[in-house]
Amino acid sequence: MIVSGCIEQREYPIEPIIEFKSFSTEKNVAGNDVTGFFTISFTDGDGDIGLTQSDTFPPYNPGSEYYYNFFITFYQMSGGVFQPITEPYNSRIPDINPTGIDKDLKGDIQIEIDLSILSLVLTSDTIRMDAYIVDRALHKSNIVETGAFVLDLP
Repeated sequence: MIVSGCIEQREYPIEPIIEFKSFSTEKNVAGNDVTGFFTISFTDGDGDIGLTQSDTFPPYNPGSEYYYNFFITFYQMSGGVFQPITEPYNSRIPDINPTGIDKDLKGDIQIEIDLSILSLVLTSDTIRMDAYIVDRALHKSNIVETGAFVLDLP
């Protein structure tokens, strides 16, 4: 048997491109939403997504704009209009730098969100989110916007 094929040559820009994929929640025994799961799909042409634990020197140092590389802004419904919540929810994507010659990356990233933090500042049960990522070369992705979600918080 002979199997042949060709390797698809993907060409993505060096700036990350993201798409919103999903937001789901996990409930506690009382039926309240306690954990959120925010998922995006992404591509990156030079494969420099993520940071290691040792990435703490400039520009990735604590307190720096680039200490985090996954940025979410929450908005809550207020008077029929979405208003931003003052505190963003930022996270560090672990290093997923590929080995080999082809550095193109395509995949999904899921961030787990402790919704109890939101319950302290929300005055509405309806939220939406904006998100973007930044790669190691400090290229900022596009910003994705979710639709509205109704949360059942304690």
